Amino acid sequence: MAEDLAGQIAAVGALADPARRALYRFVTGASEPVSRDQAAAGVGLARHTVKFHLDRMVDDGLLETEYRRLSGRRGPGAGRPSKLYRRSTRQIDVSLPERHYDLAGQILAGAVESASVSGGPVLEAVDEAASAEGRRLASPDSGLTDVLTDLGFEPRETGDGVVLGNCPFHALATSHTALVCGMNLGMLTALLDERGEPVEASLDPAPGRCCVVLHPSSQPTRG
Repeated sequence: MAEDLAGQIAAVGALADPARRALYRFVTGASEPVSRDQAAAGVGLARHTVKFHLDRMVDDGLLETEYRRLSGRRGPGAGRPSKLYRRSTRQIDVSLPERHYDLAGQILAGAVESASVSGGPVLEAVDEAASAEGRRLASPDSGLTDVLTDLGFEPRETGDGVVLGNCPFHALATSHTALVCGMNLGMLTALLDERGEPVEASLDPAPGRCCVVLHPSSQPTRG
C-alpha cells in the first residue's frame, strides 16, 4: 500500500541541504516549470551546482522533468529544447510511528458519498466502506504479518493472539474513538475473512496500541 519507507525518508532527507531546499522552494513556487538557468538566477547559485541538486531531487522523486523550447520557435535554428523542472506528482508522507490518514479519509469520504445517495445511516455506510476496503487490502499472496505491517499496525504475536502495536489512525481515534475504532474493526474483520485466516478481530482498547486485537477464531476456517 505504501511506498518503501527507506525511499521516502531518503527523499525527505535530501531537503536537509540548504541549497537543495532553496531550489525546491523556488521550483515548486513557480507557476511554470523552470530551467537550470532560471533556477540558478532565482537562488543565486552557480549553474553547475544547480544542475547537481536539481537532478538529485529528480532521482529522489521530489521533482519531475520535461523538455521544451523556451523561445517558442520551431524548426532549424530554434535551438535545443531546455530541460525544465517541476514538482513531482509523487506524494511523500513520512510519519513515525506510521500513520495512514489518507486511508481513513478515503473510507470516510466514500461512506459520506454513499449515504448521501442512498439516504441511509452514515454509520452503516462507514461500516460498509471499511469492509470493502478491508477486502481490497487483503493481499492473499502476502503473509498476514506483512499485510498488517504495510498498513502500519505493527503486529506483535502474543500467547493469546496478535496485538497491533500501532494505530495508523491515531489522531482520529483519539478525537473520534467510537467512529474510528468501529471503522478499524470493520476493515480488519473483512480483511481477515477475505483471506480465510483462522483468526478474528475484536475491540479491546488499551493505551499505546490499536483498539483492535486478533485472536484465534472460534469458527471453522473456509476450505
